[in-house]
Amino acid sequence: MARKPRLAAGRARALGVPTRGTTNPNRLRRVDRWMTGTLSGFLLDAPDPLVVDLGYGATPITTVEMAARLRAVRPDVRVLGLEIDQDRVDAGKAVAAPPLLDFRRGGFELAGARPVLLRAFNVLRQYTEEQSFEAWDTMLSRMAPGGLVVEGTCDEIGRRCTWVTLSADGPLRFTLACKPSGIDVPSDLAERLPKALIHKNVPGERVHALLTDLDACWATAAPFAPFGPRARWVESARLLRERGWPVLDDRRRWRLGEITLEWAAVAP
Repeated sequence: MARKPRLAAGRARALGVPTRGTTNPNRLRRVDRWMTGTLSGFLLDAPDPLVVDLGYGATPITTVEMAARLRAVRPDVRVLGLEIDQDRVDAGKAVAAPPLLDFRRGGFELAGARPVLLRAFNVLRQYTEEQSFEAWDTMLSRMAPGGLVVEGTCDEIGRRCTWVTLSADGPLRFTLACKPSGIDVPSDLAERLPKALIHKNVPGERVHALLTDLDACWATAAPFAPFGPRARWVESARLLRERGWPVLDDRRRWRLGEITLEWAAVAP
């Protein structure tokens, strides 16, 4: 019988393995903008606004950027960057500003922290699908009551992103985000689907049906192209909702290149 894959544990029981570590300034601006907009009320209501950035990479720049963006919503937010690689932790410590911004060695066990919000981006791509679900469970078990995990992937410069929002009850929502002028068709985002979905982009699966329908809406919205790619994306989102997909939000967020749906619409 094949052994069930397990998350590796480091010397200090940090669960996981180091990522490639590639990162760029402003790479995660789209998910940060979504969190500061969609989750602003959630952050304002949190009794202890601790946020964890898990697996920030070779440099702490995206953690520093997230802290600054969240602080515009809630000035007393505390951000903790976690990495398994000690050299990366040391790089974070060089720019730390405790207690509002700090860095620590840790993995999916969250180094004992109990955050209300956790961002884990470009972390699970190197794991198997089974391991990714195990990581979801591990992270959620360490969250503060009512906490949320935002887990996803993006390209190297942050123009194509997808993510899942999770609670203790399981996945809640799925978001596609891009620079509309940087795609030929919306299904270009398929290569950045989160681990839970990337192997499900085949006929017969819901996420494949979503991308197929969104491409069709994009084609139908071609007359809006003279008004710019954002206008075409907004019309595509409207048409997608018209087709019966549970598209959330409104034109204000669609214009940012986002489309968020209930997770049930794409669940494998």
